[in-house]
Amino acid sequence: MSDRRYFDHAATTPMVPAARDAVIAAIGDWANPSSPHGEGRAARAAIEAARAAIARGYGWPGEVIFTSGATEAIAIGIGRAQVASRMVGATEHDAVLRVAGDAVRLRVDPDGEIDLDVLTEELARATAPALVCVQWGNSETGVLQPIAAIAERVKAAGGVLFVDAAQMPAHWDDGDRPQDHADLIAVSAHKRGGPPGVGALLVRDLAQLLPSGGQERGYRGGTENVPGAVGFAAALDAPEDLDMMAELRERMEDAIVEAGGEVIAEEARRSPLVGAYRMPGAKAAVQLIRFDVAGFAVSAGSACSSGSMRPSHVLAHMGIDADLADEVIRISFGRPTTAEDVDALVATWTTIAEEIAHGPTAGEMIA
Repeated sequence: MSDRRYFDHAATTPMVPAARDAVIAAIGDWANPSSPHGEGRAARAAIEAARAAIARGYGWPGEVIFTSGATEAIAIGIGRAQVASRMVGATEHDAVLRVAGDAVRLRVDPDGEIDLDVLTEELARATAPALVCVQWGNSETGVLQPIAAIAERVKAAGGVLFVDAAQMPAHWDDGDRPQDHADLIAVSAHKRGGPPGVGALLVRDLAQLLPSGGQERGYRGGTENVPGAVGFAAALDAPEDLDMMAELRERMEDAIVEAGGEVIAEEARRSPLVGAYRMPGAKAAVQLIRFDVAGFAVSAGSACSSGSMRPSHVLAHMGIDADLADEVIRISFGRPTTAEDVDALVATWTTIAEEIAHGPTAGEMIA
């Protein structure tokens, strides 16, 4: 499938060579890091070196707890934070909403940003201390939350700030980094060029979490995934040219608008890697089929929901009409994305949009 072009990096991005090599080497020299013998001690040293490398890579001064991915990190952070109440953004990833239970849903504005006045009101009403969970960058629209402004309000109320940063590049720094403000951060390896099946919960102070016993300093049970951890650490050293990605996204968006498309939350502060786009008159399901046949991998919403093609709660909470939201797809960039890829995507977008404007084919009418 070498002739295909991949634009679904927000779902998962290919492992970088350094991560692949690190995983293969660790698998070939595998031992249980909880074992007391020499081989076990060597494995323990490898995972602790990976732990330190990940802390350095994210510029994190606190603890690193390895997990099976961001979903488990989120479950631990929300479920075991020592707080009296919880609230989460209304447009959070399903991994957050599933474990949030009856937590307060924080309203967002039409650009998808947390309504800070509502946050302040909810914090005043909540039983303290309250945990507030927000996403660094939305996994469907790329909208970035104002982390520093949110943190200021949470800290003033004596609360705990938890950021889902699964989509965040390790070396991201636009002056509003979660690392500078959050108490807890969930990160994922496979979103950033590492192996699947490993992530981490970054914890500023372990006293904020209820321990569960077992491994990972007593905060997660199960044999540690040494190959995954070392692969994760290796991936963080692989460069990501975020400025180039931002330029490519702008180039693509200009062309999409020129072709009659719409950029969701165009005026919002957004990740250079993820965006949502509406093709008027074309159902997302039809677009996915057409792009796939043309050799492009795109998606409709987060990977966990695109398979079911259920309506996007993210777009709904942003006030986008359901019929219009049903015409939105997600396009996401990664390290391998090139200008040639973007130009080819735009050309295909324009062709599909023109054909849709002239009426659906019989197959599309059935779809």
